[in-house]
Amino acid sequence: MRKVLICFAFILGSAAQAEEVVIAALGDSLTQGYELPAEEGFVPQLQDWLDAEGVEAKILNAGVSGDTTAGGLARVDWTLTPEVDAMIVTLGGNDMLRGLDPAQARGNIDGILAAAEKAEVEVLLVGMSAPSNYGAGYKAEFEGLYPDLAEAYGTLFYPDFFTGLLAEEKNAASARSETVQRYLQGDGIHPNAEGVALIVEDIGPAVAELAARAAERR
Repeated sequence: MRKVLICFAFILGSAAQAEEVVIAALGDSLTQGYELPAEEGFVPQLQDWLDAEGVEAKILNAGVSGDTTAGGLARVDWTLTPEVDAMIVTLGGNDMLRGLDPAQARGNIDGILAAAEKAEVEVLLVGMSAPSNYGAGYKAEFEGLYPDLAEAYGTLFYPDFFTGLLAEEKNAASARSETVQRYLQGDGIHPNAEGVALIVEDIGPAVAELAARAAERR
């Protein structure tokens, strides 16, 4: 009888695990959890949020510090393993910081979304805001590529990774202001653990929707 019960529990556990949606978080240092203890990074805190909300999803950390959209495109195929049901794409910050041509970022993210479409993987595309020091034209072109591509591929779209920090502010450049400075690390770019918590609280529902879409697609 004991063996039967153990066997039954194993079957139930395997079934529950099979129902779990696997989401790869493809990104840069913001995803990877730059300079934060492992448990305080974006992916672990997002996992905790989903668990608390009863969302059956497992987040895989595919963030690489310093990565550009070109780097993300170069590794998207091996990120999209057979177990992956959905993907969060948070790339472009390093392209913007280096002043790279927004057309290049558009082409690279287009390639990433095309790979996800081919793999039949649901996507949440996360936008980024550009500072005004590159000029109004650069800012508009860079920020506009995200909603354009999300619409073209029919993906879920979250306008700005830093939304949870900005409150009433409308763009990520405001993240350097005193109102949110306490949520950033010393470099003024990367969020600290408290900042990550605010980001996760805001983006969490969008990730939950992504998980629901992926579960329905199975």
